[in-house]
Amino acid sequence: MFGAFKHLSGILIAIIANATIGVSLVWDKILLRKPETRNLASYVFWLGVMSVLGLALIPFGFKPPSAAMAWLGFGSGVIHLGANWFYYRALKYGEASQSLAIVGGFAPLATVLIAIVLLSSPARPGERVAFVLMVLGGFVMFLSEKLNLRQVLPSVLWAAGLFGFTNVLQKLVFNATGFVTGYVLFTLGTFAGAMALLLRPVWRRQIVRHSEEASSSSKLWYFVNRFVSGVGSFLVFLAISRAHPAIVDAISGLRYAVIFLGAYLLTRFKPGVLRENFGRSALIGKSIATALVVAGLAVLAAADP
Repeated sequence: MFGAFKHLSGILIAIIANATIGVSLVWDKILLRKPETRNLASYVFWLGVMSVLGLALIPFGFKPPSAAMAWLGFGSGVIHLGANWFYYRALKYGEASQSLAIVGGFAPLATVLIAIVLLSSPARPGERVAFVLMVLGGFVMFLSEKLNLRQVLPSVLWAAGLFGFTNVLQKLVFNATGFVTGYVLFTLGTFAGAMALLLRPVWRRQIVRHSEEASSSSKLWYFVNRFVSGVGSFLVFLAISRAHPAIVDAISGLRYAVIFLGAYLLTRFKPGVLRENFGRSALIGKSIATALVVAGLAVLAAADP
Protein backbone atom coordinates (compact mmCIF):
# COMPACT_ATOMS: atom_id res chain seq x y z
CA MET A 1 0.00 0.00 0.00
CA PHE A 2 2.81 2.41 0.84
CA GLY A 3 5.31 1.10 -1.74
CA ALA A 4 5.01 4.18 -3.95
CA PHE A 5 6.36 6.34 -1.11
CA LYS A 6 8.96 4.00 0.40
CA HIS A 7 11.90 5.91 -1.08
CA LEU A 8 10.61 9.35 -0.05
CA SER A 9 11.66 11.00 3.21
CA GLY A 10 9.08 12.15 5.74
CA ILE A 11 10.09 15.77 5.16
CA LEU A 12 9.58 15.54 1.39
CA ILE A 13 6.23 13.81 1.89
CA ALA A 14 5.15 16.59 4.29
CA ILE A 15 6.09 19.24 1.74
CA ILE A 16 4.06 17.47 -0.96
CA ALA A 17 1.14 16.96 1.45
CA ASN A 18 0.80 20.58 2.56
CA ALA A 19 1.31 21.98 -0.92
CA THR A 20 -1.47 19.63 -2.09
CA ILE A 21 -3.85 20.76 0.67
CA GLY A 22 -3.10 24.41 -0.10
CA VAL A 23 -3.97 23.92 -3.78
CA SER A 24 -7.15 22.07 -2.79
CA LEU A 25 -8.30 24.93 -0.56
CA VAL A 26 -7.83 27.50 -3.33
CA TRP A 27 -9.79 25.15 -5.60
CA ASP A 28 -12.53 24.96 -2.97
CA LYS A 29 -12.81 28.75 -3.00
CA ILE A 30 -13.28 28.71 -6.77
CA LEU A 31 -15.95 26.01 -6.54
CA LEU A 32 -17.80 27.85 -3.78
CA ARG A 33 -18.21 30.83 -6.11
CA LYS A 34 -20.02 28.78 -8.75
CA PRO A 35 -23.86 28.75 -8.50
CA GLU A 36 -24.08 24.99 -8.98
CA THR A 37 -21.61 24.14 -6.19
CA ARG A 38 -21.95 27.04 -3.77
CA ASN A 39 -24.63 25.52 -1.53
CA LEU A 40 -22.92 24.92 1.81
CA ALA A 41 -25.11 22.01 3.02
CA SER A 42 -24.55 20.05 -0.18
CA TYR A 43 -20.83 20.90 -0.23
CA VAL A 44 -20.18 19.73 3.33
CA PHE A 45 -22.51 16.73 3.00
CA TRP A 46 -20.48 15.14 0.20
CA LEU A 47 -17.25 16.00 1.98
CA GLY A 48 -18.48 13.98 4.98
CA VAL A 49 -19.84 11.14 2.87
CA MET A 50 -16.49 10.62 1.16
CA SER A 51 -14.77 10.27 4.53
CA VAL A 52 -16.17 6.74 4.73
CA LEU A 53 -13.30 5.74 2.44
CA GLY A 54 -11.20 5.77 5.61
CA LEU A 55 -12.69 2.35 6.37
CA ALA A 56 -10.19 1.01 3.83
CA LEU A 57 -7.62 1.16 6.66
CA ILE A 58 -9.42 -1.54 8.68
CA PRO A 59 -7.22 -4.41 7.37
CA PHE A 60 -4.08 -2.50 8.36
CA GLY A 61 -4.33 -2.71 12.13
CA PHE A 62 -7.85 -1.97 13.35
CA LYS A 63 -8.53 -3.37 16.83
CA PRO A 64 -11.89 -3.19 18.68
CA PRO A 65 -11.63 -0.28 21.13
CA SER A 66 -13.27 0.17 24.50
CA ALA A 67 -16.78 1.63 24.47
CA ALA A 68 -15.51 4.93 25.87
CA MET A 69 -12.82 5.33 23.21
CA ALA A 70 -15.24 4.25 20.48
CA TRP A 71 -17.66 7.01 21.40
CA LEU A 72 -14.87 9.55 21.85
CA GLY A 73 -13.37 8.77 18.44
CA PHE A 74 -16.79 8.76 16.81
CA GLY A 75 -17.68 12.07 18.48
CA SER A 76 -14.47 13.71 17.31
CA GLY A 77 -15.47 12.89 13.73
CA VAL A 78 -18.89 14.50 14.18
CA ILE A 79 -17.31 17.62 15.69
CA HIS A 80 -14.78 17.75 12.86
CA LEU A 81 -17.58 17.88 10.30
CA GLY A 82 -19.09 20.78 12.25
CA ALA A 83 -15.71 22.52 12.18
CA ASN A 84 -15.56 22.05 8.41
CA TRP A 85 -19.05 23.55 8.07
CA PHE A 86 -17.85 26.82 9.63
CA TYR A 87 -14.47 26.57 7.88
CA TYR A 88 -16.05 26.42 4.45
CA ARG A 89 -18.62 29.05 5.43
CA ALA A 90 -15.74 31.40 6.28
CA LEU A 91 -14.07 30.46 2.98
CA LYS A 92 -17.30 31.07 1.06
CA TYR A 93 -17.98 34.54 2.45
CA GLY A 94 -14.41 35.68 3.09
CA GLU A 95 -11.26 35.74 0.99
CA ALA A 96 -9.21 32.54 0.84
CA SER A 97 -5.92 34.35 1.52
CA GLN A 98 -7.50 36.11 4.52
CA SER A 99 -10.09 33.88 6.22
CA LEU A 100 -8.06 30.65 6.12
CA ALA A 101 -4.96 32.33 7.54
CA ILE A 102 -7.09 33.77 10.36
CA VAL A 103 -8.39 30.28 11.19
CA GLY A 104 -4.81 29.01 10.92
CA GLY A 105 -3.74 31.56 13.50
CA PHE A 106 -6.60 31.03 15.96
CA ALA A 107 -7.04 27.22 15.80
CA PRO A 108 -3.71 26.42 17.54
CA LEU A 109 -4.63 28.85 20.31
CA ALA A 110 -7.94 27.03 20.79
CA THR A 111 -6.11 23.71 20.76
CA VAL A 112 -3.70 24.65 23.53
CA LEU A 113 -6.39 26.18 25.73
CA ILE A 114 -8.53 23.03 25.44
CA ALA A 115 -5.46 20.81 25.91
CA ILE A 116 -4.64 22.55 29.19
CA VAL A 117 -8.03 21.37 30.49
CA LEU A 118 -8.33 17.91 28.93
CA LEU A 119 -4.69 16.86 28.64
CA SER A 120 -3.31 18.71 31.69
CA SER A 121 -0.70 20.16 29.37
CA PRO A 122 0.40 23.69 30.35
CA ALA A 123 1.86 25.86 27.63
CA ARG A 124 5.67 25.98 27.52
CA PRO A 125 7.55 29.27 26.89
CA GLY A 126 8.12 28.40 23.22
CA GLU A 127 4.44 27.61 22.77
CA ARG A 128 3.42 30.93 24.28
CA VAL A 129 5.65 32.76 21.78
CA ALA A 130 4.14 30.73 18.93
CA PHE A 131 0.59 31.49 19.94
CA VAL A 132 1.32 35.20 20.25
CA LEU A 133 2.73 35.17 16.71
CA MET A 134 -0.24 33.26 15.27
CA VAL A 135 -2.90 35.31 17.01
CA LEU A 136 -1.05 38.48 15.97
CA GLY A 137 -1.10 37.16 12.40
CA GLY A 138 -4.84 36.68 12.67
CA PHE A 139 -5.35 40.25 13.85
CA VAL A 140 -3.10 41.62 11.09
CA MET A 141 -5.28 39.75 8.60
CA PHE A 142 -8.33 41.45 10.11
CA LEU A 143 -6.66 44.83 9.66
CA SER A 144 -5.26 44.17 6.16
CA GLU A 145 -8.58 45.21 4.57
CA LYS A 146 -12.22 45.70 5.38
CA LEU A 147 -13.82 42.45 6.54
CA ASN A 148 -17.51 41.72 6.99
CA LEU A 149 -17.09 40.89 10.68
CA ARG A 150 -20.75 40.10 11.20
CA GLN A 151 -20.74 37.52 8.41
CA VAL A 152 -17.24 36.02 8.62
CA LEU A 153 -15.96 36.40 12.20
CA PRO A 154 -18.44 34.01 13.89
CA SER A 155 -17.59 31.29 11.36
CA VAL A 156 -13.85 31.84 11.86
CA LEU A 157 -14.14 31.58 15.65
CA TRP A 158 -16.42 28.52 15.55
CA ALA A 159 -14.14 26.78 13.04
CA ALA A 160 -11.02 27.50 15.11
CA GLY A 161 -12.66 26.37 18.36
CA LEU A 162 -14.12 23.16 16.94
CA PHE A 163 -10.88 22.25 15.16
CA GLY A 164 -9.05 22.77 18.44
CA PHE A 165 -11.54 20.55 20.27
CA THR A 166 -11.25 17.89 17.55
CA ASN A 167 -7.45 17.91 17.72
CA VAL A 168 -7.45 17.29 21.47
CA LEU A 169 -10.08 14.53 21.28
CA GLN A 170 -8.17 12.83 18.46
CA LYS A 171 -4.99 12.96 20.53
CA LEU A 172 -6.76 11.25 23.43
CA VAL A 173 -8.13 8.52 21.13
CA PHE A 174 -4.88 7.94 19.24
CA ASN A 175 -2.98 7.62 22.51
CA ALA A 176 -5.41 4.95 23.69
CA THR A 177 -6.15 3.01 20.49
CA GLY A 178 -3.39 3.65 17.97
CA PHE A 179 -3.67 5.50 14.68
CA VAL A 180 -5.62 3.04 12.50
CA THR A 181 -8.35 2.34 15.06
CA GLY A 182 -8.67 5.99 15.99
CA TYR A 183 -8.81 7.11 12.37
CA VAL A 184 -11.48 4.56 11.44
CA LEU A 185 -13.64 5.68 14.38
CA PHE A 186 -13.10 9.29 13.36
CA THR A 187 -14.20 8.69 9.75
CA LEU A 188 -17.30 6.83 10.93
CA GLY A 189 -18.24 9.88 13.01
CA THR A 190 -17.68 12.23 10.09
CA PHE A 191 -19.84 10.05 7.85
CA ALA A 192 -22.59 9.90 10.47
CA GLY A 193 -22.45 13.69 10.82
CA ALA A 194 -23.00 14.00 7.08
CA MET A 195 -26.01 11.68 7.26
CA ALA A 196 -27.40 13.79 10.10
CA LEU A 197 -27.57 16.77 7.74
CA LEU A 198 -30.37 14.94 5.93
CA LEU A 199 -32.55 15.09 9.06
CA ARG A 200 -33.24 18.80 8.60
CA PRO A 201 -35.79 19.13 5.75
CA VAL A 202 -34.40 22.38 4.33
CA TRP A 203 -30.87 20.97 4.16
CA ARG A 204 -32.13 17.69 2.71
CA ARG A 205 -33.93 19.56 -0.06
CA GLN A 206 -30.85 21.66 -0.76
CA ILE A 207 -28.60 18.61 -0.91
CA VAL A 208 -30.91 16.72 -3.25
CA ARG A 209 -31.70 19.74 -5.44
CA HIS A 210 -28.14 20.96 -5.84
CA SER A 211 -26.86 17.43 -6.40
CA GLU A 212 -29.38 17.00 -9.22
CA GLU A 213 -28.90 20.48 -10.71
CA ALA A 214 -25.11 20.49 -10.72
CA SER A 215 -23.60 19.80 -14.11
CA SER A 216 -21.55 16.68 -14.72
CA SER A 217 -18.47 18.88 -15.02
CA SER A 218 -19.08 20.57 -11.65
CA LYS A 219 -19.64 17.21 -9.95
CA LEU A 220 -16.49 15.82 -11.51
CA TRP A 221 -14.28 18.71 -10.40
CA TYR A 222 -15.78 18.69 -6.90
CA PHE A 223 -15.01 15.00 -6.39
CA VAL A 224 -11.59 15.35 -8.01
CA ASN A 225 -10.82 18.10 -5.50
CA ARG A 226 -12.12 15.99 -2.60
CA PHE A 227 -9.75 13.25 -3.76
CA VAL A 228 -6.85 15.73 -3.93
CA SER A 229 -7.67 16.97 -0.41
CA GLY A 230 -7.93 13.39 0.85
CA VAL A 231 -4.54 12.51 -0.63
CA GLY A 232 -3.02 15.55 1.08
CA SER A 233 -4.48 14.57 4.46
CA PHE A 234 -3.34 10.97 4.07
CA LEU A 235 0.20 12.10 3.18
CA VAL A 236 0.35 14.25 6.32
CA PHE A 237 -0.19 11.13 8.45
CA LEU A 238 2.29 9.15 6.36
CA ALA A 239 4.87 11.92 6.85
CA ILE A 240 4.33 11.81 10.62
CA SER A 241 5.06 8.08 10.54
CA ARG A 242 8.47 8.79 8.95
CA ALA A 243 9.59 12.08 10.47
CA HIS A 244 9.36 13.89 13.78
CA PRO A 245 5.85 15.36 14.16
CA ALA A 246 7.40 18.72 15.06
CA ILE A 247 9.04 18.91 11.63
CA VAL A 248 5.81 17.94 9.88
CA ASP A 249 3.88 20.55 11.88
CA ALA A 250 6.39 23.22 10.92
CA ILE A 251 5.99 22.38 7.26
CA SER A 252 2.20 22.75 7.56
CA GLY A 253 2.76 26.50 7.33
CA LEU A 254 3.49 25.89 3.65
CA ARG A 255 -0.23 25.52 2.88
CA TYR A 256 -0.89 29.16 3.87
CA ALA A 257 1.89 30.34 1.58
CA VAL A 258 0.39 28.25 -1.25
CA ILE A 259 -3.09 29.71 -0.61
CA PHE A 260 -1.69 33.24 -0.58
CA LEU A 261 0.33 32.70 -3.77
CA GLY A 262 -2.48 30.86 -5.56
CA ALA A 263 -5.07 33.54 -4.77
CA TYR A 264 -2.65 36.28 -5.82
CA LEU A 265 -1.75 34.66 -9.16
CA LEU A 266 -5.39 33.90 -10.02
CA THR A 267 -6.45 37.44 -9.11
CA ARG A 268 -3.73 38.88 -11.32
CA PHE A 269 -3.90 36.57 -14.32
CA LYS A 270 -7.36 34.90 -14.13
CA PRO A 271 -9.64 37.40 -12.36
CA GLY A 272 -12.68 35.76 -13.95
CA VAL A 273 -11.90 32.61 -11.95
CA LEU A 274 -11.01 34.21 -8.62
CA ARG A 275 -10.64 37.85 -7.62
CA GLU A 276 -9.37 38.99 -4.21
CA ASN A 277 -8.13 42.32 -2.94
CA PHE A 278 -4.38 42.59 -3.44
CA GLY A 279 -4.00 46.37 -3.50
CA ARG A 280 -0.76 47.73 -2.09
CA SER A 281 -1.86 48.02 1.53
CA ALA A 282 -3.81 44.74 1.44
CA LEU A 283 -0.87 42.93 -0.19
CA ILE A 284 1.56 44.18 2.47
CA GLY A 285 -0.85 43.33 5.29
CA LYS A 286 -1.62 39.84 4.01
CA SER A 287 2.09 39.14 3.41
CA ILE A 288 3.00 40.14 6.97
CA ALA A 289 0.06 38.20 8.46
CA THR A 290 0.84 35.03 6.49
CA ALA A 291 4.50 35.27 7.55
CA LEU A 292 3.46 35.63 11.21
CA VAL A 293 1.19 32.55 11.06
CA VAL A 294 3.88 30.46 9.35
CA ALA A 295 6.50 31.68 11.85
CA GLY A 296 4.19 30.82 14.74
CA LEU A 297 3.67 27.31 13.42
CA ALA A 298 7.43 26.88 13.06
CA VAL A 299 8.08 28.07 16.63
CA LEU A 300 5.28 25.82 17.92
CA ALA A 301 6.81 22.83 16.15
CA ALA A 302 10.27 23.62 17.53
CA ALA A 303 8.81 23.75 21.05
CA ASP A 304 7.34 20.25 20.65
CA PRO A 305 9.69 17.71 22.30
